[in-house]
Amino acid sequence: MAVIVKYVVERNGVEKMTSTSKKEADAYDKMLDVADGLTDFISTSPLEIDDRLAEELALYLAQNSASLQVLLKGGQLKAAVETEEKTTKAKKTPKNTVEKEAA
Repeated sequence: MAVIVKYVVERNGVEKMTSTSKKEADAYDKMLDVADGLTDFISTSPLEIDDRLAEELALYLAQNSASLQVLLKGGQLKAAVETEEKTTKAKKTPKNTVEKEAA
C-alpha cells in the first residue's frame, strides 16, 4: 500500500486545487492571494465592471503576472517581439531566397 501526500488549496471552504507538490500548492495559493488583491484594486477603479468580471480579470492577470510585470516595466512580450522580428526578416529576405526555401 502506498502513502501519497496531497496538498489542498482551499479558499472560503471551496477546494481550488490539489497537488502532490508543496511548492506547486504554495505557488497556486500565492497566485490566488495576488488575484484577491487585484480584484480589490479593480473594484476601486471608476470602470463599471461587475464583480464576476473583475474576479475573472484579476485571476487572468495573476496567472500571467510575469508577462504583466514585463509590460508594466515598459518591455514587450517575447511572443510579440519574435513575431515582429520574423516580419522584419521576411521583408528583408530577397525574393529568390524565399522561393528556394519554399521549394
